[in-house]
Amino acid sequence: MGGPWAGKWALVTGASAGIGVALARELAAGGTNLVLTARRKDRLEKLAQELSSAHKIGVEIFAADLAQTDAPQQIFAYTQAKKISVDLLINNAGFGAYGAFATVEMQRLLDMVQVNCGAVVHLTRLYLPQMLKQRRGDMLILASTASFQAVPFISTYAATKAFDLLFAEGLAEEVKPYGIRVCALCPGSTESEFHEVAGQSGLAAARKNRETAEKVARVGLQALAAGKSYVISGTGNYLGAHSHSQRLVPRGVVTRIAGKMFRPPASDPA
Repeated sequence: MGGPWAGKWALVTGASAGIGVALARELAAGGTNLVLTARRKDRLEKLAQELSSAHKIGVEIFAADLAQTDAPQQIFAYTQAKKISVDLLINNAGFGAYGAFATVEMQRLLDMVQVNCGAVVHLTRLYLPQMLKQRRGDMLILASTASFQAVPFISTYAATKAFDLLFAEGLAEEVKPYGIRVCALCPGSTESEFHEVAGQSGLAAARKNRETAEKVARVGLQALAAGKSYVISGTGNYLGAHSHSQRLVPRGVVTRIAGKMFRPPASDPA
């Protein structure tokens, strides 16, 4: 089987669960060699064994916590030492935190900004120069349908994903003349560990119209291969995001509706 990146190397962050695992499996099925990174080494080892055996591809793993500011440089140094030329960079790692802003642990908020934004910029800056030199390469950045409007009670997460979307769209235009494609993948609610990690597992808004991680992964990779600068997975998600982004409804009303949907049972920061 040959996919768009058959025989090439892809680096996938956050590859131990959810959309990250689905992306790795989709790429492996298309003959792509993989560098998988995440915090949980045991999960990476299990996935690497599964994919290398099933698809006869090269798989390397590197355990790293992208909340640590030096992690991107460590990942880059690892691929350099292995003489791996990364043709596809997938900035998938990210997490959220649900609750009234003033009640969420401060370090968790700062780590979220580092993982969802800082590490994305850092890894992109490390791997892009070689792509520019070779005049080829692709980047997929995980954004969200939360990129398109403010979302109370996940305010920081939504803001980080808005950053990811705008970063990807701007960079896509910047590097297009060099034959490099950049795409922001914007999933809605997805069947993964995300909601449990964020503390949203009991929230009806988080459970509504969930898509599978496998479907989201396919949508993202197909959009990237087609040269799109962003893609929203799911027709309902697309219609919802664009009704907000085109401001058919005033911004304040959209935020108020989102606040009612996401309000936790007890949201008084006092």
